[in-house]
Amino acid sequence: MKAAYILDGQVSVGEVPDPIPQQGQVLVRTHSCGLCASEAHFLQSGEQVVGLCQKHGGPYAGLDLSRPFVPGHEYVGEVIDYGPNSKKPIRIGRKVTSVPIMRQAGAHSVIGFNNDCPGGFGEYMLLDEDMVIEVPSGLDDDLAAMTEPLAVGLEHARRGLPTNEDTPLVIGCGAIGLGVIVGLKLKGIGPIVAADFHAGRRKAALKMGADIVIDPREMSPYEPIHDLGGRQVNLVYECAGVPGLLQQIIQSVRFDGRIVMGGYCMEPEQILTFSAQNKRLTVYFAGGEEPQDMTLALNTIADGKIDIGSWIGAKIGLGGIAQALAEMSGPEAAIRTVVDPRKF
Repeated sequence: MKAAYILDGQVSVGEVPDPIPQQGQVLVRTHSCGLCASEAHFLQSGEQVVGLCQKHGGPYAGLDLSRPFVPGHEYVGEVIDYGPNSKKPIRIGRKVTSVPIMRQAGAHSVIGFNNDCPGGFGEYMLLDEDMVIEVPSGLDDDLAAMTEPLAVGLEHARRGLPTNEDTPLVIGCGAIGLGVIVGLKLKGIGPIVAADFHAGRRKAALKMGADIVIDPREMSPYEPIHDLGGRQVNLVYECAGVPGLLQQIIQSVRFDGRIVMGGYCMEPEQILTFSAQNKRLTVYFAGGEEPQDMTLALNTIADGKIDIGSWIGAKIGLGGIAQALAEMSGPEAAIRTVVDPRKF
């Protein structure tokens, strides 16, 4: 099959072996796949990511960077076939997405970050038949591909155990932060405060349901907010992954506050526990999405409850992936670029 793959820190396009489904595995033809910062991280510091997982435990410990791998974990595809003796939960020809995890045939892999489980930057993928979710008929492929990134934010939102008594703050309004805002809005939590240095991301936060947006250079989001009757935030979602930010939140948030760590930081984080203990703070560490988050995300997109289409910028073929990954970190970049691996 044709695919864009990573090898030696570079993106190349060429032929790779067709995946062959085993028992419990679904063979799908990819229709659309979002580009995530995770792929850019592996281009820039793949050895560091794999090394951290091998030393401390993590889902990428088995990835062999000396061999090519096909990324892409935000996907929608058409069911083509099943492995022998599979349960076949969704009929051939239907479109599906899934949590990007493979647990069948003795595997436990992250799809798109495993040498033997190619992701959505290739024409075909193998999915776990216990993880696939059928995409509603008529839903646009590119919108359906936003299910996984939205689901990550929904998981983070619920991880903080928000209640109607909370005034949440979302720091960082990329895909994860925007998903957190959606998750809070779906739960009826508010008012929601969002903070980001970039005007375009603050505008996106308002579109997703934030009530107040703040440029941290102009105002501390931890101070009493005049437009909210002097209320202060007490539930902080860190969605930036910037080293030192956790300690900054600890110093700034009010007494008895809660913090959800959603941004992925691969550098050591130093905190002063003395300050956190004196304030009686609670810190939650959010992970990846679970099936319940994927189902909610897909239903939310299909129902048109949010304008997920505003996340999507360019649509490219395999030949545009290298440049798109190089340009995706800028403040003016779209939340998501999508690739159709059937095109060059």
